[in-house]
Amino acid sequence: MLIVYGFTRVAVVVRRWFEISPDAVTEHGARIELRLLTPQEHRGSESAAQRTVVDAAFWRADLFDRLDRPAGSFSAAHVHPFFDGDEPSDRVWSTDLTTDPWGWLAAQLDDVGARLEGAGLDPALAADDADDVRAAVPAIVAAARTFGPEHRMSRDEDFRLTKDAAERVRRMVALIPEGVAVDREYLRPWLDQA
Repeated sequence: MLIVYGFTRVAVVVRRWFEISPDAVTEHGARIELRLLTPQEHRGSESAAQRTVVDAAFWRADLFDRLDRPAGSFSAAHVHPFFDGDEPSDRVWSTDLTTDPWGWLAAQLDDVGARLEGAGLDPALAADDADDVRAAVPAIVAAARTFGPEHRMSRDEDFRLTKDAAERVRRMVALIPEGVAVDREYLRPWLDQA
């Protein structure tokens, strides 16, 4: 499940997510991405449905816990401050993020221009959206909190929210070296999805 807040040029995508590291440690929680809306030519009449293309991620926060650590510790929370094409930058760790993850997220979203600039993009891309994004920050953070790591979900609940990621889960599992134990029963719904 994706929740998308679309503005004029900027979109905020919120979702439940999890990662499986090469040492088979599972991280889970809320993923929040800032993306650009790709302008589209008008099609059809003045009443025709128009295309909305949410693409070009430029910033990502993963407010995650490791499943082998206490719930709500945000032990794997990190940020990717820029993307190289479709690929996120390396993880950046921050004590500010882990000390007050939801306050930190609100502060980050409060200045989309700074996030664009930090990603090497023109902050003017957010000129028409900055105030609207700022006004939506409480709703965005509230949505992200519903996917937060404080809420340990059952496998079936996690699958319901992330079943669109089955291919990515299979790719993560394929990166785990031979001999490292993987809880394949937990991952079965994603591994079995065609």
